[in-house]
Amino acid sequence: MKKVLYVATITQHFYYFHLPSMKMFKELGWQVDVASHGDVELPYCDNRYEIPIQRSPADMQNIAAYKELKKIIKENHYDIIHCHTPMGGMLARMAARSERKNGTKVLYTAHGFHFYKGAPKLNWMVFYPIELMMSFFTDCLITINEEDFACAKKHLKAKETVKVNGVGYNTDRYFPVSKDEKAQIRAKLGYGDDEKLLVYVAEMNANKNQSMLIRALKILNEKHPEIKLLIAGADNFNGEYPKLAKELGIEDKVEFLGHRSDIDDLLHASDIAVGSSIREGLPVNVMEALACGLPIVLSDNRGHRALTDNGKNGYIVDVNDYEAMAKRIEKLLYDEELYAKVSAFAVESVKPYSKENVLEELKVIYGRYIG
Repeated sequence: MKKVLYVATITQHFYYFHLPSMKMFKELGWQVDVASHGDVELPYCDNRYEIPIQRSPADMQNIAAYKELKKIIKENHYDIIHCHTPMGGMLARMAARSERKNGTKVLYTAHGFHFYKGAPKLNWMVFYPIELMMSFFTDCLITINEEDFACAKKHLKAKETVKVNGVGYNTDRYFPVSKDEKAQIRAKLGYGDDEKLLVYVAEMNANKNQSMLIRALKILNEKHPEIKLLIAGADNFNGEYPKLAKELGIEDKVEFLGHRSDIDDLLHASDIAVGSSIREGLPVNVMEALACGLPIVLSDNRGHRALTDNGKNGYIVDVNDYEAMAKRIEKLLYDEELYAKVSAFAVESVKPYSKENVLEELKVIYGRYIG
């Protein structure tokens, strides 16, 4: 029996992004194993190895994770190892070096390099040398946006470098709904037809930069008190964003929803999807919003640029230019003809990024290594 091993820092990564490809291997009759940190049950998985991978390269638990991973790889003689996330990718490629000599093929998906055009010099000093070194132990480097693809081709040394359209959004959950369905979902969630809802699905941290959205909302509420901002995601920033909303006197206009399992309902209930992050690879939250027909207003970064046809499915504004963001949101919300046009284009623009299309792209790549 042929075997594939998936490696990432946390187990949730596979649950959210890679079940379609895991299912594909199971249907082909392969043994599918996963090595990661986190107690989450996974379908399409024969063996799940709990290893203490940590996000920080300086965390000493990664030494133990490396030793365990090397043992797992040596004992199982995998045909393919597909690794994800910076630390999962680094440890897996280090641990698989000797097995590559025996025919194991190592694939690594870069979900957004930490070094990129305009990134802090420290990012280039820390992360670029790691990725350069690891690229020598990579049979196929998979990138998910044009900027990373060009960078990898020019600066890294993997045997093969390719690009796919991200990890794919779930077409079973994210699609446009009718006005009546939207009203029903809003009523279920406790929102009225007269409210205008902005939504951002992302954990709260420094990179996601939710302060930009809160400041834009402050401007919007001066003329339009009916606008609310929904932020769905865990607070990993010590309550800084709720504090800011309170300081600006709009705590009743920002809803901090925490982790939610009903993101599809939140998007179907909302009017516009917003994004304020400083760095993105190719964000699934934006794909899901577009698939639901939501116009987007996003900060300028490579991942947002890749998904935005500026002026057609939404708008890009400079990072932290909350005044420009407020103007774009206002224009979209109160120009019905423009909104309808942008909403329709949003749905069409994101179709190449569906889970079905991405799986077909991966099948072509895997096919070169399956034999």
